[in-house]
Amino acid sequence: MQVFGLLGNPVEHSLSPPMHEAAYDALGMDARYVTFEPARDAAGAAVAAADTLGIAGLNVTIPFKRDVLDAVEPDDVARRVGAVNTVDFSTSPPRGYNTDVAGVERALAHHDVGIDGRDAVVVGAGGAGRAVAFALADAGARVHIANRTVDRAESLAADVPGATAGGLDTRDRVADADLLVNATSVGMDPDAEETPVPAAHLHEDLAVLDAVYAPIETRLLREAAAAGATTVDGAWMLLFQGVAAFERWTGRDAPVDAMNQALRAALE
Repeated sequence: MQVFGLLGNPVEHSLSPPMHEAAYDALGMDARYVTFEPARDAAGAAVAAADTLGIAGLNVTIPFKRDVLDAVEPDDVARRVGAVNTVDFSTSPPRGYNTDVAGVERALAHHDVGIDGRDAVVVGAGGAGRAVAFALADAGARVHIANRTVDRAESLAADVPGATAGGLDTRDRVADADLLVNATSVGMDPDAEETPVPAAHLHEDLAVLDAVYAPIETRLLREAAAAGATTVDGAWMLLFQGVAAFERWTGRDAPVDAMNQALRAALE
């Protein structure tokens, strides 16, 4: 039996187990997906222990994505993003990847949203914002990062090829953009008055990806749909980062439909 798992703290509410278990069932694999919750200062020890135990692959979530960089051999994408969310133990030392980048690209491609040559606005410069900004820039978009703390946006833009940055007042660039991604937690509270981008800036030639997946339909997505924009909910990004991890570990095409159904059932 192959064993895969998730490293995080906390992990009890993770949606990764049902998604990956559905993939194993769909393909008749003798495999299990388990969770590991070490102390917050024990990322390196946890990765070493997983390797010793014969774990085939790990997903990595908060707060360990940066710490795991020092415990594995990161690929170029993970090194540039500065975070690892997938570890493959088939090599020595274990290899680290960032499949959040692939999750962004594949979520947009699934909805026929082009990236190359497009003007994109990313709201947020945290961990999700870094993955999104690199994903879009690597795929050929012109990226502008808008963040409440301008210094943080400028620091990220300095790392991302061709990116520009500004404060939240620069969100008005969305009015002339082709693509908008919310990479903040704004929208998780369905009753909150705050929204990542005012509805007045949304338009029908825009594609909007909201990294928030609970709730599935955020205020931003509702207002974008009302404006005629193409909308992509955050569960697609979550799904496709998991798909990329599964394919990295197994070398097999992931059963995307089965994984998507399991993920959305868990969200409901």
